[in-house]
Amino acid sequence: MSQLSSPENREQTGIAQAAGIIALGSISSRVLGLVREQLIAYLFGATGLVSAFGIANKVPKMIYELLVGGMLSAALVPVLSQVAEQKGRPALWALFSRVASLLAIVLAALVLLLELLAPQVAWLLGGGFEPELQAALARMLRIITPAVLLFGLSGVVTGLLYALRRFTYPAFAAAVFNLGIIIAAPILAGRLDAYSLAVGVLLGSILQLLIQIPAMRDVQFRFRLDLSDPALRRILVLYLPIAFGLIVSNAQVAIDQRLASSTGASSVAWMDRATTLIQLPHGLVAVAISLAVLPTLSRQNAAGNQEGFRKTLGLGLRLILVLIIPATLGLLVMAEPVTSLIFEHGKFTASDTFWTAWALRCYLVGLVFAAIDWPLNYAFYARQNTLTPALVGVLSVGVYLVVALVLIKPLGMLGLVLADSAKHFSHAITMLILTWRHIGSLSDQRLGQTAGKALLASAAMAALIALALSAVTRFAGLEGLAGQLIAVLVPAGIGALAFLALASVLRIGEISRLRAMIQKRLRGSNLD
Repeated sequence: MSQLSSPENREQTGIAQAAGIIALGSISSRVLGLVREQLIAYLFGATGLVSAFGIANKVPKMIYELLVGGMLSAALVPVLSQVAEQKGRPALWALFSRVASLLAIVLAALVLLLELLAPQVAWLLGGGFEPELQAALARMLRIITPAVLLFGLSGVVTGLLYALRRFTYPAFAAAVFNLGIIIAAPILAGRLDAYSLAVGVLLGSILQLLIQIPAMRDVQFRFRLDLSDPALRRILVLYLPIAFGLIVSNAQVAIDQRLASSTGASSVAWMDRATTLIQLPHGLVAVAISLAVLPTLSRQNAAGNQEGFRKTLGLGLRLILVLIIPATLGLLVMAEPVTSLIFEHGKFTASDTFWTAWALRCYLVGLVFAAIDWPLNYAFYARQNTLTPALVGVLSVGVYLVVALVLIKPLGMLGLVLADSAKHFSHAITMLILTWRHIGSLSDQRLGQTAGKALLASAAMAALIALALSAVTRFAGLEGLAGQLIAVLVPAGIGALAFLALASVLRIGEISRLRAMIQKRLRGSNLD
């Protein structure tokens, strides 16, 4: 058997190809997400009402992460993958039916409770707002809350499809979700003002579930409740530590929103716009690669293939490092022109651009750590160890609270953003240490060497971008949309070419691997 056709190389190729599908879906989602945020900025600016929507929109997402999102990667995909590997499809369908049925009942009850307690939730999260903004927040919550049920069911379907290695439809679910606001806001803004955004969230949650249905053509679902199922109980046992960690994490989000609402009516809106920009490289790189390696890690752990497990984890980390480091430094240099290009239109002012760009820079401090943290967490989830990441999460929230309370008085909103970066730093470093102890040394996986080369190439790239940006700004007489485009595309293009050239000189193999995968995909290769 040739080296290229060996099982190990086929597995790595499958991971890279799966990551490519997820990355393509992530690109679509992030592009549509940017369009969504541009639309919000254009139609409504960065007003208090937009900040109220920003908080209301986080409630279903917080509940999703607590009840489904955390379970998805930590317990659902690993256990479903194990059942599919060891017991076959009939057992997989039965387990999926039990999980979906239980979750539907729990989420439906929670929706009713949230509808009743919307004013209290609005006060808890937006207590720094004036009373009229708190009332608007409560009304938005009542519109958005039914999306909790739809998000949950969509998440369980995603878990099943990932376990089956059917990545395409779930990869594009988030992109379709963004269409909800893109469709609803322009149509309803004249009658509903910013409340049209809440309607858009509800519409998007429906579309997100519907797009995945075609991939379930052979799935046999029956509504059933059976808490005695050992696999279901295993999912719940694995989920409990994660639930504890997520409760603490969501408490941090709630505190963050409450503190942000006290630093100015527009602070939440600025932070949300900066978060949108940071999510583009994070989702495209860290999330896509981590989701691609999780099923493989779960199967390798179930088969007792620890050497393959370490190699898969090392590959995922290296791929993330060579992409996230240049993205971080490039965006750091270009924070203001990128923010201006994306958002400074309609009611979004130059002052909004200034503060959003500074929030973005402060978020970027923690981006590399947030990115490498994903595969490290997933490595523990694949080994069905959910307690360790949960405890580390509690520790990192403690770091956030200390830094936030110290920095909010002198720095205001930016102190909260830096506290978030400190949280990611502490979590990633702790997880890296624990990975060495629990999984074994990754010193043979060339992580330090890869990071060093990527940092060297990225630093040179960032310097060239800064020079190009200065030259373009000085000599081009930039005005309007054309000027904004030139200020971003010319320096970014020079930087990208410089990084690729330096990566070739420094022999960063992961870039060559990614280039080969892209070329193979463009030639029409089939993906799993």
